[in-house]
Amino acid sequence: MSKLRLGVNIDHVATVRNARGEGYPDPVRAAEMALAAGADGITAHLREDRRHISDADIDALAATCRKRGRPLNFEMAVTAEMEAIALAHLPHAACLVPERREEVTTEGGLDVARGHNAIAPLVAKLVDAGIRVSCFIDADLAQVAAAKSVGAQVIELHTGAYCQAVRERLPQAAALLQNLKAAASEAHRLGLEVHAGHGIDYETVKPVAAIPELMELNIGHFLIGEAIFIGLGPAIQRMRALMDEARATRAA
Repeated sequence: MSKLRLGVNIDHVATVRNARGEGYPDPVRAAEMALAAGADGITAHLREDRRHISDADIDALAATCRKRGRPLNFEMAVTAEMEAIALAHLPHAACLVPERREEVTTEGGLDVARGHNAIAPLVAKLVDAGIRVSCFIDADLAQVAAAKSVGAQVIELHTGAYCQAVRERLPQAAALLQNLKAAASEAHRLGLEVHAGHGIDYETVKPVAAIPELMELNIGHFLIGEAIFIGLGPAIQRMRALMDEARATRAA
């Protein structure tokens, strides 16, 4: 089984910075530390309301990732504004996500099936520019098929419902994990690369990481929170170790 990549989302370093309107903590410094600690890439979501990551952050993160030869995964809404920013910076990857101003964080997957006519032309422009396009979707087979139909090369499965169910000891956790497995298997069958993310912590990472079709996990909020107590480097290193243990156990 191939090694599972870890993308670290540094959005909430910017959240802390913006709470005081200061220049620190610096998301770019966090990105550099994450890469030094074993992250395979950096993820950042430039929201319409700029509640955390700013345009200047994207400028600096794109330059830093290019300098280090590591991928920047640019999370973006399906809007003309974000399309223009992506085409200006040409990140390694763009992950299309739903976005509502009133949400605290992304609450579900992108409805690719319903949004096909708006999403497909955007995907085509990004792909033509050499950007690898992912759709952040719920573990729903219809959404997997829709992501394939709009021309995406990757899907990222929303793991939030599963992770919350595990933390709250809800009986549906097992069924939600099975949904993730089924969606990953179908995406792989269709020729899509499979990623996953949202809500993953030390307790939930191993069952997700053990899904054989997965190639990458993107984890942010938990790692930034854990860094308060043990430091960003050790938090990432522990997550990396748990991911590797899950893959080794699955392959045995």
